[in-house]
Amino acid sequence: MDVSHSTILLILTSLLFLPSSIPVSDYSTLVYKSCASQTFNDPLSQSYSQTLNSLFQQLIAQSSQHKFYKTIEPVNDVTTISGLFQCRYDISNEDCFGCVNTLPHMSNTLCSDSISARVQLHGCYIQYTTEELPETTGPESKSNSNLLHKECGQQVVDYVKFKELLEEAFVALQSGVVNSNRYYSMNYESVQLMAQCEGDSDPCDCSNCVSDAVQVAKDECGTSLSAEIYLDKCFMSYIYHPELNAIPRNSIPGASRNNNTEKLAAIIVGGAAALFLGFIFLSLFNSQFKKSDYE
Repeated sequence: MDVSHSTILLILTSLLFLPSSIPVSDYSTLVYKSCASQTFNDPLSQSYSQTLNSLFQQLIAQSSQHKFYKTIEPVNDVTTISGLFQCRYDISNEDCFGCVNTLPHMSNTLCSDSISARVQLHGCYIQYTTEELPETTGPESKSNSNLLHKECGQQVVDYVKFKELLEEAFVALQSGVVNSNRYYSMNYESVQLMAQCEGDSDPCDCSNCVSDAVQVAKDECGTSLSAEIYLDKCFMSYIYHPELNAIPRNSIPGASRNNNTEKLAAIIVGGAAALFLGFIFLSLFNSQFKKSDYE
C-alpha cells in the first residue's frame, strides 16, 4: 500500500484538530439583561461609578477560583452596593473566569448608570444593587419565584406521550435537587435536565425555587421540546432528544453516569485514533521498505 507524504500529513492534521469539531457552548452569549429604571443623580454618580468598578474587579478576581461570590462595597456613609456573580457549576474555572470577565463591560454598556442590574449569560451572571433599593423594585426582588426570563423551544408534535415523559422527568429532577449541593443534572430517558440555585441558598429554599421553576416550565413551555427558566434564586432547563430512547425508564442516571459515558467515549475515540495512526505509519514503513528493496 503506497501512501504519499502529503496524504499522511493531511490525515495527521485532521486528527490533531478533531476535538475542535465538537460543538462547545458559547458561555459569553447574552441571555437577558434587567436594569433598574432609577439612576444615580449627579452628586453621587462619580463615587458610585468608582465603587461599582471596584466591586466588579473583586468579582472578576474571585471568578478564577470560585463559581459563586458575593460582596458589599460602601459608596458613602449611608449607601452601599452589594454584588455577586455565579457561574454554572458544570463549566471549568477557566471558562468561569472568561465568562465573568466580560460582564462588567456588558453591564456598563447595557445598563449604564442604573442603581441595580442583572446581566445573564449562558455560562454566568452578575447582579448588583444598593441598600436603598426596595425589595420589589428592579431586578433585585428577593422572591425566589419571581420570573426573570424564559426561553421556550420548538413545539412538540406527539404531545400526549411527550407530556407523560416530561412529567416523570420533572419529578425525578425535583427529587434529585433535594439532596444536591444547589446543582443537579440528569438524563431521564431522552430528556436532559439541569437545575442550579444561587450559591448561598439553603437546601429547602433551593428545592422550593426549583419546584417553582418546574411549574413555570409546565405553564409557559409545556408543549416545547426545550426550555430555560430563570427565577431570582434559581435556574432550570430541559431539552428533549427524541433520537435517544435507549435508557430504560427505571434507570435515572445522574451527572456521574454522564461523566463516565463521556470518559468511555473519549477512550474509544482515542483508541481508534491511535490504531488508525499505527496503521498509517506501518503502511508508510512497508512502502518505504519495499522501495528500498527494489532499488
